[in-house]
Amino acid sequence: MEAVEKIEVTRGAASLQFGPQFGGLINYQIKQGNQSKPFGFEHVQTYGSYGFYNVFNSIGGTYKKLNYYSYLHKREADGWRENSYFSSLAAYIGIKYQLTNKIEIKADYSKSDYKNQQSGGLTDKQFEENHRASNRNRNWFGAPWNIASLTINYKVNSKLNFQIKSFGIIAERNSVGYLKAMTLNDSINPVTLAYNNRQIDRDNYANLGAEFRMSYFYSLFNENSTFAGGLRVYEGITKRNQIGIGSTGTDFDLTLTTNSYGKNYDFATKNLAFFAENIFKLGKKFKIIPGIRYENLENSIKGFSTSTGNIDLQKRKRNFLLYGIGSEVLLTKNIKWYANYSKAYRPITFSELTPSATTEKIDENLKDASGFNFDTGIKGNIKNYVNFDIGVFYLDYANRIGVITVDDGTLKTNIGKSVSKGLESYIELDVFKIIFNNKNYGSLTLFSSNTFIKAEYTEWNNDLIKNDPAKSIENKNVENAPEFIHRFGSTYSFRGLSLTLQYNKTGSVFTDAQNTLIPNSTGTTGKIEGYEVVDLTIMYQFLKRYKIKVGANNLMNEKYATRRATGYPGPGLISGNARNVFISLGINF
Repeated sequence: MEAVEKIEVTRGAASLQFGPQFGGLINYQIKQGNQSKPFGFEHVQTYGSYGFYNVFNSIGGTYKKLNYYSYLHKREADGWRENSYFSSLAAYIGIKYQLTNKIEIKADYSKSDYKNQQSGGLTDKQFEENHRASNRNRNWFGAPWNIASLTINYKVNSKLNFQIKSFGIIAERNSVGYLKAMTLNDSINPVTLAYNNRQIDRDNYANLGAEFRMSYFYSLFNENSTFAGGLRVYEGITKRNQIGIGSTGTDFDLTLTTNSYGKNYDFATKNLAFFAENIFKLGKKFKIIPGIRYENLENSIKGFSTSTGNIDLQKRKRNFLLYGIGSEVLLTKNIKWYANYSKAYRPITFSELTPSATTEKIDENLKDASGFNFDTGIKGNIKNYVNFDIGVFYLDYANRIGVITVDDGTLKTNIGKSVSKGLESYIELDVFKIIFNNKNYGSLTLFSSNTFIKAEYTEWNNDLIKNDPAKSIENKNVENAPEFIHRFGSTYSFRGLSLTLQYNKTGSVFTDAQNTLIPNSTGTTGKIEGYEVVDLTIMYQFLKRYKIKVGANNLMNEKYATRRATGYPGPGLISGNARNVFISLGINF
């Protein structure tokens, strides 16, 4: 986060510019080099509990027509739980050159590599006895990534802009471990005097794409309007190798002990998309923004599995036309009402196109999930004392994909529809501005972020068991969706000193569609109770260039679990971190 300049949230019809996903878009925008000097440097070091160490270095600046920014970030820790060591290294460089008054060229490259020892899940009994314990010391995960892009911005005139961006990703996802249920210990074989062989799963990704965008500003009904449109082409290739027989060792070793994997697949995706939207201003206070997006999608798969044999080349082609509309009304000078509606879809994933067991079949008529999302609310500020955004939402999610039981095994198919609806709010109040209306006593702000969610299945489209009340999931809660998420806090700042205290409360969740209450013996299903966590951060900045920060996460040392895993990082209940403290020192010049 030291490298992030700001976070942008896009919702409504404007989200159709960036993809067909449900719920809009969040964009983390990386910093640029200092615009007023040729060289700047930032250094931050952090030390914390359980061997935590973090170092961040960045340089940036502007020399004539060239702007640059680069960072190097390293982080490692032993981890709070046993067998949870991790290390990561990330690097970035971005260069922007003003070729002419109208043409700007930007190139950037990001590299990330990390490895994580995965302590695995726990049964509920193990969690109650010692939620820090682990009976897996040979499970590892790693993911090296390389991402690059080249962008050309061309400002034709004050009304017309063009942008061309090309991008590519070369990456991997690698794991090795002993994945049996947590009720089975990873023990040494008394005959061979060695551990069992571990399973190796590896993905290789090679993705390439390009986008063309344009914006045009024009006058309509004596008001300024804006048209935006674009075209996106993309191709992604995934090579997936699974169920390889690995070593009997304990380190992060991806060496096979046999000549082949139990499964190997080649996946490919081709995508062509077009979008268009227009901001119409109708008078001084009203905006309406209609938008459309057309998607042409082709997926292909071929490969081999020891359980199902060869899979000949299969292709799926489909087209989607999505649309949305957003609106905004200026109620007062600083308060706006907004409303957004947008169609969306979630394409079938590669894992859903391949059977996970010898008795599992794939529905030949499997459909992409689709639906829409709607939100409306008001946001703004009152005399700079209060900032707020309060709204309600409704998300319709049809053609959900799941697994049902049939006579000769299981079938992966579309099982029904869910609806998620609720209220989201953020309110920030500057108390001292109201009382004193000056800065003599600093600033005291109170903030509250609250979400209330009702996510449930409304249809259960399975002819085999829809009439069986004991098996139907209609009117049951969607798994892993809490009924509420609350954040309350306060920040006091005076001159260079600031102190933030935050209280977090998350509701309980069901971890399966059947809403199972009592956990099973392996800890992979069952309700997870809600939890409360308190965080504290104190920062002091002095001489404009130096800062020191200390803090504690989970200050009250709450014992809680976050989810239940069925595969990596190991089947079972996953513990949340206990209390940990840190101190950070930084310099910027």
